[in-house]
Amino acid sequence: MILSRVENYINDELKRHKKICFALLDSENFEDIAGVAKKVESLGASAILVGGSSAIDQLDLDKLVISIKSIISIPVILFPGNVTGVSPNADAILFTSLLNSEDPYFISGAQALGALLVKKYNIEPLPTGYIIIGDNTTAWFIGRAKGIPFEKSNIAVMYSLAAQYLGMRFVYLEAGSGAKKNVSAEMISNVRKYYDGLLIVGGGIKNSSIAKELAEAGADILVVGTLLERDPDWEKKFNDIILAIRS
Repeated sequence: MILSRVENYINDELKRHKKICFALLDSENFEDIAGVAKKVESLGASAILVGGSSAIDQLDLDKLVISIKSIISIPVILFPGNVTGVSPNADAILFTSLLNSEDPYFISGAQALGALLVKKYNIEPLPTGYIIIGDNTTAWFIGRAKGIPFEKSNIAVMYSLAAQYLGMRFVYLEAGSGAKKNVSAEMISNVRKYYDGLLIVGGGIKNSSIAKELAEAGADILVVGTLLERDPDWEKKFNDIILAIRS
């Protein structure tokens, strides 16, 4: 039986709002992660991504997922950096293959190790081609990625189209947590011309003007994470981002 509740929900949200935003909560960077999740839900986030590039204790992760799910109604989706990022109580998981990694472990090895856990826990997998743009971020370092240069959109197009032909219904263009630059509108626009699935873009989305530009270029889902961790005015800025991409 193929699970599709969360994927159907995402598609429904896109029909309703045209563009949507996920809040990425790295479990290592928040003291009150459940409280932040509740706030971003009230501000208009369509889902919560929980995870991060560095390793975390699986039991602690599951406690965090349970605490978040106890006070919100939107889906909690795992965004694992490794096999330790699988929690039995999550609604779904971005089942990612880091397509431009130079280490086969992050392309298919970790996925094979984690697949039986996803099956055992009955977590809905969202097949995702994960593509890292740029370098010198945690995701780039941990995943041993051969980062695509920001100005080489044709390479991103090739990887995205490969993801589509491999059956991946999502592509995630990732500049990386805390990235100094965001994925360019030009790259997103070029990928959008070829890739038919849902396009997720994250990294370096610091304000509503950037968010609006990327959404208009063709991103379906924007992921905001570092802003929530580091900006004291994050609530207003996150609200502005939601309003900008839906206008």
